Amino acid sequence: MEIKDDLSLALSLLDEKKVDKIVKERIENNIPALEILKNLQDGLFQIGNLFEKGELFVPELIYGGMIMKKQMDLLKPLLKGENFGKKGKVVLGTVYGDIHDIGKDIVKTLLEGAGYEVVDLGTNVKPELFVESAKNNNIRIVGLSALLTISFESIAKTVEAFIKEGIRDKVKIMVGGAPVTDLVARSTGCDFYGKDAYEGLKYVENFYKS
Repeated sequence: MEIKDDLSLALSLLDEKKVDKIVKERIENNIPALEILKNLQDGLFQIGNLFEKGELFVPELIYGGMIMKKQMDLLKPLLKGENFGKKGKVVLGTVYGDIHDIGKDIVKTLLEGAGYEVVDLGTNVKPELFVESAKNNNIRIVGLSALLTISFESIAKTVEAFIKEGIRDKVKIMVGGAPVTDLVARSTGCDFYGKDAYEGLKYVENFYKS
């Protein structure tokens, strides 16, 4: 992927100062906020591509998401009435019995940076709370995080809670975490296993584009 835009390139190179400078200049020159957002997203996805190729690692991935989120704080007030915020919502949480939040927070940073609204339930989340949050916020994608093998039962029980509520067919459930595998995802009834945060972002992007 060849990047021609200066802002996209600066973000892909993780040059925070240059990104700050270009975004502020474009806002001052009345460049449409959606155009600025698109350039930023192109840079963010380039970071993801480099991560997939093994040319960048988790710390760089997180840093890129943080730079993006910082710019979103500037752009959000300018995006009122635009399409921003209509891309979609996602519920995230670490399943019951697990208090680790690093993986979840990385996914959250990337999703928010890409323009999605995230309902973060935190850690040690009971199955019923995932269901309640999805229903109350009319959310179609739920992300489960687990860093302990003993949490696999909680993953299955969370999926079962959606079935019992009669809304399993209306919600896509993705899961990730160090001990999780595709086999674990399938055996617990989840729709998707993300081996890393960027895989989760791509799944959400593809879901809302379809």
